[in-house]
Amino acid sequence: MSFDLKEIIAARLGENYELHHRHINRTLVAAQRVIGFDKVYARAEGAYLYDMDNNAYLDFLSGYSVFNIGRNHPVVKKAIRDVLDLDLPNMVQMDCSFLSGLLAEAITKRTPPHLDAVFFCNSGTEAMEGALKFARAATGKKRVVSLESAFHGLSIGSLSLMGCESFTEGFGPLMDQWDTRIALDDIASLERELAKGDVAAFVIEPVQGKGCKSPTTDFFPRAQGLCRKYGTLLVSDEVQCGLGRTGKMFGFQHWNLEPDIITLAKTLSGGYVPCGAIVSRRDIYQKTFSRMDRCVVHSTTFGRNNLAMACGLAALEVIDQENLVERAAEMGAQLMERIDALRAKHSFIKEVRGKGLIIAIEFHEPSEFKLKMAWKLLHKVDKVLFAQMVVTQMLSKHRILTQVAGHAMDVLKILPPLIIGEKEIALFVTALDNVLTDCRKFPGPMWELGNNFVRAAISSRRSSQAPVVSA
Repeated sequence: MSFDLKEIIAARLGENYELHHRHINRTLVAAQRVIGFDKVYARAEGAYLYDMDNNAYLDFLSGYSVFNIGRNHPVVKKAIRDVLDLDLPNMVQMDCSFLSGLLAEAITKRTPPHLDAVFFCNSGTEAMEGALKFARAATGKKRVVSLESAFHGLSIGSLSLMGCESFTEGFGPLMDQWDTRIALDDIASLERELAKGDVAAFVIEPVQGKGCKSPTTDFFPRAQGLCRKYGTLLVSDEVQCGLGRTGKMFGFQHWNLEPDIITLAKTLSGGYVPCGAIVSRRDIYQKTFSRMDRCVVHSTTFGRNNLAMACGLAALEVIDQENLVERAAEMGAQLMERIDALRAKHSFIKEVRGKGLIIAIEFHEPSEFKLKMAWKLLHKVDKVLFAQMVVTQMLSKHRILTQVAGHAMDVLKILPPLIIGEKEIALFVTALDNVLTDCRKFPGPMWELGNNFVRAAISSRRSSQAPVVSA
């Protein structure tokens, strides 16, 4: 009997949540059911997901920015088929694979000239772990400084750079004795730490994944100057905001920075095969691989596999050929302007911020008396239940997938694929306007949904915490 995956999928698609409950993460299943995210998607194309009844869902999450070029792009599909058809040797390990050389060349054609050495891995957190090792090897120093509210990954080293207790709880001890977190824009605290002379790296996200915040001052250029003054490497985490997301190829380019190391992943996969990269100055790279007996002192089994390399090559080509960097800047500006215009109508909206197509909509207590009371009720239980209520309605009522930006943040975050146009912008803005209009009707169906969240949150907290899904 031959293995027929298509037949298996046709027969069993729809069992998704039961299978996950039995064999994978039943807590995630429970949370998704509470917030109404337990949809079964049967196929995907471009900016849309489709359920088993062929209903279209606008994907404004993009797999956390994996799908900058859209889902199931034909150019990437062809590249994968070509690799499979060629029967190339793969992961020989004791060789120099051809496709990884080509992808490294393609990446360094797009980075500033000083970033000319590439190491391939599988994910963003793995790229960050490697970047920390590179920085220590290059400087001989141990400590790392990062920013509050940062997100750099969930393995122990990258997790240590984060200040979010919802992710770090239960996993200590971390590298806290070697890591210091400072507030964004706090240049005095940064200099105080760097002046101690033991900091290997200062790690930044040009636009923070949690809350979409970036400096309101000239903090980044001044920070780069301090790094050079005190012999600290500047590491820019471009995993989510790189490869066009912010309206430039790399987020650090908004401040004309020259980071010593950058990390990439997500979009580099083309949406198919995990692919991450560390890109650094050659002299930093060589401090890690410093002798022949250390030529594989940092390595990863699947890092240079042919399928991932082909996906990376195809994804970069699509970004260029379809002018997606410029499109992100243009569509992002339109989207933010139209969302911001809703502030005059909806006092729930505090701020709209971001760059390109990484955008946050922050909510705050409304000015109307009745709505203030409803707001306070939700926030006695959890600070993000209003945002979760909006996200749930955007999906259930308007079939638009978004997310809450992070724990303790009443922020709706959107990461549309960079291929969106005016049609998708209009769909989103109209839906958000509709949902926030429903919020103005108190009592009403939106606040009944809020009461349901309150009850679920109280029940959930008896065992863990409120049912809010963010990443």
